[in-house]
Amino acid sequence: MVPRAAKPRGAAATDPKKKDPLTQPVEDYLKAIYAIGKGSGAAATNEIAQRLALAPASVSGMVRRLADQGLLAYERYHGVRLTERGRRAALRTLRRHRVIEAYLARALGMSWDRVHDEAERLEHAASDELIDRMAATIGEPIVDPHGAPIPTRDGAVDETEHTSLAEMAVGATGVVARVTDEDPQMLRYLGELSIRPGKQVTVKARAPFDGPITLAVGKRELSIGPALAAHVLVAPVRDRGVKRR
Repeated sequence: MVPRAAKPRGAAATDPKKKDPLTQPVEDYLKAIYAIGKGSGAAATNEIAQRLALAPASVSGMVRRLADQGLLAYERYHGVRLTERGRRAALRTLRRHRVIEAYLARALGMSWDRVHDEAERLEHAASDELIDRMAATIGEPIVDPHGAPIPTRDGAVDETEHTSLAEMAVGATGVVARVTDEDPQMLRYLGELSIRPGKQVTVKARAPFDGPITLAVGKRELSIGPALAAHVLVAPVRDRGVKRR
């Protein structure tokens, strides 16, 4: 009987059918490009640099490497787009991030202005198995605490585009679908105003020259500036996928 050759040290952890795990910077790039392109659109180098707070020259070098790895496709004069492989990787990272946010809010009671930064730190370390267990524990949520859709395990995601509160006409009514989550102070302020996903809002008046927008939020009437209103995305009331509050 011929003895089996010993496996090289570390071979048990290597699967020839799988690509090497993506590094944290690569995942951050793919997630940023997905956000800028709103899923399938293009992202310019300067936009990526601004979002990641990096020098454009550094971004250009990384973009070339990601293109060589088959994660990005370059379009002359238009920037870069995610390939199908890059898109799957971006959605996998987004799923981890948003499930972690939902778990921290629902299971641990963390406020919605704190979960984003925690998820940024944890999203690269958590395994897919852990994320799936976290999602199951809190009832398989479909959105995170800020209303952003959570991709499924298979990479499906709701990419419906909503109108911002700043763009709504006077007299229009909608339901808050999503709020951008990068600024904790902004989230705390919106929370104080009860402007959260699921809340019904009506535009009562709009001052000229980018003046304040008067809103009816539940039984309250308040005013906010257009810059803040641009961070609040609203769905039509008829959209049954958004619960009113």
